[in-house]
Amino acid sequence: MEEKILKNKKNGLSMLLLFLVLYLAAITAVIVGAFRLENGMSRITSWSGAALLIVGIIYLAIGWIPFMGLKVIKPQEALVLTLFGTYTGTLKDAGFYFVNPFCSSFNPAARTKLNQSGDVSGSAMNGLAITSKGAESSVESASRKISLKVMTLNNNRQKINDCLGNPIEIGIAVMWKVTDTAKAVFNVDNYKEYLSLQCDSALRDIVRMYPYDVAPNVDTTGDGVADEGSLRGSSEVVAQRIRDEIQKKVDEAGLEILEARITYLAYAPEIAAVMLQRQQASAIIDARKMIVDGAVGMVEMALERLNEKEIIALDEERKAAMVSNLLVVLCGNKDAQPIVNSGSLY
Repeated sequence: MEEKILKNKKNGLSMLLLFLVLYLAAITAVIVGAFRLENGMSRITSWSGAALLIVGIIYLAIGWIPFMGLKVIKPQEALVLTLFGTYTGTLKDAGFYFVNPFCSSFNPAARTKLNQSGDVSGSAMNGLAITSKGAESSVESASRKISLKVMTLNNNRQKINDCLGNPIEIGIAVMWKVTDTAKAVFNVDNYKEYLSLQCDSALRDIVRMYPYDVAPNVDTTGDGVADEGSLRGSSEVVAQRIRDEIQKKVDEAGLEILEARITYLAYAPEIAAVMLQRQQASAIIDARKMIVDGAVGMVEMALERLNEKEIIALDEERKAAMVSNLLVVLCGNKDAQPIVNSGSLY
């Protein structure tokens, strides 16, 4: 299905004035016809009065039909028109139009409200919300038009296993807009629900390729070489891959995905405490390693300086004792409490 843009003239106001004038003329014809029919002095006058009365009544009965062809399009809105089941075209340019009164506008996603900015109504469930019955009439009249604005879909958080099998919770925000109204309306049953489901599917497909944190021997790019990609450390790359994956899935629906961003990322509650302990242990080990490396360097520097200055000559036993004391002082968790020896060294 290819989109066909209608280039109708914006003559809605002139046609509205014409229909109002015709309605006034019909009312006048009814009044004049009734007067002539009642007070007709001749047969011709009576016949003309009856004709005016009949024509006026008929137009008053069906004169509302042309008003159905008046369409108002606001900026960043589109109206998909069908005539007896056949797609006739789309009005995209803002203005006041007159089209075939028997054309009907069609929007299968009229009552579907995504959990997003400017499009939330009713109770949200799985990223979707259906309007209540009391609001159906007002929503239906306005939502037959398709919005061409950029909208942000914020799907609910999902629990997904990463490539190591760890359950995580992740949420994304997707910025999108309708670019082809014919595809959006006719190629899929409901383009809003379709987008939401494809976002969930693409998110699961991409997240399963990455570990939550950097892990050894994990290939996230598919080139057969282990890399350091992770959900936490490579959020920009992951978001771009999610965006590309969603775009491939929604091309047939005439939608354009402008951007995808990770809005929430955390371990699932059942393993969050264990993973926190693991991270703490890893941080402690890294800190201890740094402390030991620094302490060994300082001890080495102290022994070299003592030898260079020839301040004191130490045998191997005394050097070992000095090294042990310095490492205890430098690597200890608490400040050292010195013991002063006021006697001899022996």
